[in-house]
Amino acid sequence: MRILDTAESLLRRHGLDKLNVVDVARAMNMSHGNVYRHFSSKAALRAAVIHRWLHRVSSQTNAIAIQDQPADERLVEWLKTLAVIKQRKVVEDAELLSAAAKIVQETPEVLDNHAMQLTTQLEYILAAGLADKTLPGVKDPQATVLAILNATTRYHHPDMVVHGGPPAVQMEGLNGVISLIMRGLKG
Repeated sequence: MRILDTAESLLRRHGLDKLNVVDVARAMNMSHGNVYRHFSSKAALRAAVIHRWLHRVSSQTNAIAIQDQPADERLVEWLKTLAVIKQRKVVEDAELLSAAAKIVQETPEVLDNHAMQLTTQLEYILAAGLADKTLPGVKDPQATVLAILNATTRYHHPDMVVHGGPPAVQMEGLNGVISLIMRGLKG
């Protein structure tokens, strides 16, 4: 959607505090009423920008979750990919990351939706791991998902990634955590 593209571009250029409906409309050579036809408020527009930004993450991880390969391999790839994506966002997309941190405080359902998508993907991978017998140690899929996310949070939560050191060091640490997780899930 062009409105979201424009709003995202303005957010990157000028920051969240300067993003408003009038500036988006002006950049698109339209009236602000046209923008309000799609978004009820400035807050709704800002939330939609961040929702779409986070959806790009979950789309990439979902592509891994639904691959046709053994579930244990998908799980490892999923965890590493999530960490790499979040590291890139910290380094290459700091303005949107900063905006996202503020928006999820104002509109927590944006983050809740993102977390639910990631959780659903992990549940899918774990169920596949039980079915294909590559993850026989999964006894309670929901509890296992929560444990995996908790164990790997420092490698994909932006606030922790920022302070986690160079990406190579973080990946080395994540590889150790993944090895531990996989030993437990392999039974």
